[in-house]
Amino acid sequence: MAFLEVKGIRKAFPGVVALDRIDLAIEKGTVHVFAGENGAGKSTLIRALTGIMAVDEGSIHIDGRDALVDRSAFDLVAYVPQELNLFPHMTVAENL
Repeated sequence: MAFLEVKGIRKAFPGVVALDRIDLAIEKGTVHVFAGENGAGKSTLIRALTGIMAVDEGSIHIDGRDALVDRSAFDLVAYVPQELNLFPHMTVAENL
């Protein structure tokens, strides 16, 4: 079983579908890069995988736990942004 398993996630914004039924399986201890054109959905996918942004459809399982039900599962996933930035709607502790 993959450490992080995504099935059929979808995220849409007004006028655009950013993620359309994405399936993904990542093994524990591996490093991955998401590359693509501007607007391809890379940041949206990473925000979904880390629990920063909710998805419209699909499932996200982390270490066998349904992260959309047990949000503490997202604590097991981290990402390092390209630029130093903070999320203005979050507290200092939440940004960490």
